[in-house]
Amino acid sequence: METCFFYVVRGHASFLSAHEVKVTGENSYRISAKNIIVATGSRISKVNIPGVDLPFVMNSTEALACEELPKVITIIGGGVIGMEFAFIYRNLGVEVHVVEFMDRLLTMLDSDISVEIMCLAQRAGIHIHTNSKVSKIQRADDGQAIVTYENSEGEHLLVSEKVLVAIGREPNLEGLDIEKAGIQLNERGKGIAVDKQMRTNVENVYAIGDVTNIIQLAHVASHQGITAVNTLLGESQDMHYSAVPNVIFTSPEIASVGLLEDECKENGLDYRVSKVSFASNGKALTMNEPEGFIKLIKDNGSGQIVGGSIIGPDASSLISSLTLAIANGLTEQQITQTIFAHPTTGEVIHEAAFGLGIGALHQG
Repeated sequence: METCFFYVVRGHASFLSAHEVKVTGENSYRISAKNIIVATGSRISKVNIPGVDLPFVMNSTEALACEELPKVITIIGGGVIGMEFAFIYRNLGVEVHVVEFMDRLLTMLDSDISVEIMCLAQRAGIHIHTNSKVSKIQRADDGQAIVTYENSEGEHLLVSEKVLVAIGREPNLEGLDIEKAGIQLNERGKGIAVDKQMRTNVENVYAIGDVTNIIQLAHVASHQGITAVNTLLGESQDMHYSAVPNVIFTSPEIASVGLLEDECKENGLDYRVSKVSFASNGKALTMNEPEGFIKLIKDNGSGQIVGGSIIGPDASSLISSLTLAIANGLTEQQITQTIFAHPTTGEVIHEAAFGLGIGALHQG
């Protein structure tokens, strides 16, 4: 049995060639390897807003390190990071303002999910400002932050103790010197290009995670790592992205997998939608969390479930069942013929599957 040795070398690594890297830290090293996996992740994107470097302006990492809550905070960006922090702060009693450039929140989701989370956010007391562009951040005489944003109605000011900039992340390629190894970027020049086995254009070099800029999710990166290692071991395994669960930890949680309804419309797919409210679910009612709904999408041609979205209690757990169904091409009949435990929030999946055929049993 072959013995494996693992070494951790701390420092900053950069390529010298396709088989050698230099590590600079307390000590310097030159490390040669038959195969190399790049997993440098991502870094917070830089934004070109005057005043973004003021001391009361935070990024997501700095916000997590804060030991005191502000009374008022302005969040720039209504995407995943922005909305997760918005609900965290609001649930802790902070007055929250979210400024979003687009016309709706969480634009990577279906529009009805965006509408639902907008309503729930406003009901929770979060102030939402969509179709709004932040033009500058200034410091008031009393040390408060003044955020200036513009929309169709003109220029507006928001005053708060802290400002959180939550406008995304980008692949961490700085200082890697990938050109010395001949590694190519993807067509957009935003991330390392890889094939289905996570191999770059250089046969012995692999890349996984956010540095590839395929899907910036930790569980995707983990699966990509398994795929790369299996390939190195001679086992054939491809990455597939048609059934990747995406979870947003707002209140309530949001999760989606597979095709969105908006995508089905754009691609002219012959499909059917079933939507069931959590208000019809006994477990959700006993939890006092009746808000939200589940939506299933069926391809009428094959009868298979091709997409699902959930906004409501336990969405982060329920999405695993939908992911399994979509990844394995299950049909509505296969789901309806499965016995679901009662009372559980998982019954909304059963109900929604019935809604694709004879009709949901407990939804008026």
